[in-house]
Amino acid sequence: MKKAKIYLPSKTAMQSGMAKSNKWIIEFYTNNSTINPLMGWESSDDTFSELNLEFSSKDLAIDYAKKNKIDFELIEPKIRKIVKKSYSDNFTK
Repeated sequence: MKKAKIYLPSKTAMQSGMAKSNKWIIEFYTNNSTINPLMGWESSDDTFSELNLEFSSKDLAIDYAKKNKIDFELIEPKIRKIVKKSYSDNFTK
């Protein structure tokens, strides 16, 4: 049976805003990964590990996994606390 994780990816270090960070992803786990003796690369005969599916909502991703009988692990995003700062706070404390 296929195993996957469903998560909302965090922004990269090169992004300053939160645009395009609302896609939920299903990423399949790798089975039987081995080291290629010729090149030394990690390889696998499981092609699902190369597949990432994007969904616009968490519910659509969960429905897809249940419909296709995929065991999944749901990873909820951590809530980011935004502290509003003002320039005048440097001088009032």
